[in-house]
Amino acid sequence: MNKPKIFIACDTSKIVEVKRIFDNTKTNKLDIGYKFGLEFFYAKGSREFISKVKGKKIFLDIKLNDIPATCSAAIKSLKDIKNINYITLHANAGEETIKTVVKSAKKTNPKLRILLVTILTSISNSSIKKIGHTKSLKELVKKQAILAKACSCHGIVCAGTDLKSVKKIFKGEIVTPGIRLKGDSVGDQKRVMGPKEAFKNGSTALVMGRSIIKGNIKNNISRLIKELK
Repeated sequence: MNKPKIFIACDTSKIVEVKRIFDNTKTNKLDIGYKFGLEFFYAKGSREFISKVKGKKIFLDIKLNDIPATCSAAIKSLKDIKNINYITLHANAGEETIKTVVKSAKKTNPKLRILLVTILTSISNSSIKKIGHTKSLKELVKKQAILAKACSCHGIVCAGTDLKSVKKIFKGEIVTPGIRLKGDSVGDQKRVMGPKEAFKNGSTALVMGRSIIKGNIKNNISRLIKELK
């Protein structure tokens, strides 16, 4: 049986803190990877640090969202960091950009997998209308799942609340953020879910930040393992 795949969100700008996260998330009961977002990637020394990480799955969550040429150039600029396994791209960038990025990734680093980001977990139905969308969140996410499939993306990032509908459309990797352990605050997230329910509903990997890295990390990992039983 495959171990549950968990990406630990290294939401910090400090290398010393990332090393602490690495040291305290070691377990043989989970398939652990590490997600680096804009906060860390923009920090001094982060690029060199990431490039030297060995023996760990690296997920670069920079959510590319620009014209095709710019996004393609961004992928090519990462050619020196050969240990990146996943990188994110916004569905809002559009079909042409998505297809261009998939092609650029294949040429730049054949093992680099493109994850298409749907609607962020911090966005609700009411907030989506304020930025001009007339369709519901679920309708938008379904269209984005169709787009991910048409553009040959390796995976998709969606909220737990969208898993069942996405699973019917998209057969690649489905990565789910906004995951919280029992009793933890949801913070600025609007669409959250527990880890066991997310896997049950079709997620192939979870992204967990605050529920793991805040407080006692080893204890939080133990809580996660217990909840997944």
